[in-house]
Amino acid sequence: MKPYLISAAVAVATVSIASAIFFTLFFSRAAEPRINAPFVGNVSADDDPGKGPEDAQVTIIEFSDFQCSFCANYVNETLPIILATYGDQVRYVFRDFPITSSHHQAQKAAEAAQCAFEQGKFWEYHDMLFQRQEALDVPSLKSYGTALGLDESAFNLCLDSGEYAEEVQMDFADGLTYGVTGAPTFFINGRKLDGAQPFSTFQIVIEEELAKAGSQ
Repeated sequence: MKPYLISAAVAVATVSIASAIFFTLFFSRAAEPRINAPFVGNVSADDDPGKGPEDAQVTIIEFSDFQCSFCANYVNETLPIILATYGDQVRYVFRDFPITSSHHQAQKAAEAAQCAFEQGKFWEYHDMLFQRQEALDVPSLKSYGTALGLDESAFNLCLDSGEYAEEVQMDFADGLTYGVTGAPTFFINGRKLDGAQPFSTFQIVIEEELAKAGSQ
C-alpha cells in the first residue's frame, strides 16, 4: 500500500475511534439520571416532630397537608422505604402546609396532630390521618384520639380551643419563605424537591448528600 494511503487510513481510523469515544461518553452522560433539586439554603426544622437522630448526615424536611392525596401516597408508599433503607443516616421532619383554599379540613387536622404530639403520639396519629383522609371532620379527629388511647378530655380541649392554630400557620408561613407553593414539598439538606416523587428520586439525592458528608 502506498504511504499516503496508509496515512489516510490511519487518520480515518483515528477519527472513527475518537468519534466512538465521544458519542459513548455523551450518551452515557445523557442517560444518567438528573434530578432537579436545587439548594435553597438552610431550612429550619423548628421544633416539629421528627424521626431519626438529630445529627444524622441527611435531614429531610417535608411540608405537608393531611388532606392531600399526593402527600398520603408519599407517606404510605415511599417514606417507609426511605426509613427502612437509610435508618440512622436520615432524619425526617414533618412540618405543616395546609392548603385551606382547597382542603378545608387540613388546618384542623394539622392542629389535631399537634395535640397528639403533645401527648407523645404524633406519628401514630399522623399515620391514621393519612389512612383515613375521607373523614377529617372534627368529630372524626376526636375519635382517632380516643382510638389511640389519648387523654380524651385533654385532647378535645386542645383541639376545640385552637391551641395550635398559630403554630400550624407559622409552619405555613415558613414554607412560603422557602418557596413552597404546594404539598408535598421536601428539603433534603436544603435541596428542594417538589411533589410525591418515587423512592428512586429520593435515593439519588440522598446518596449524593451522603457522599458529600463522607468526603468532608
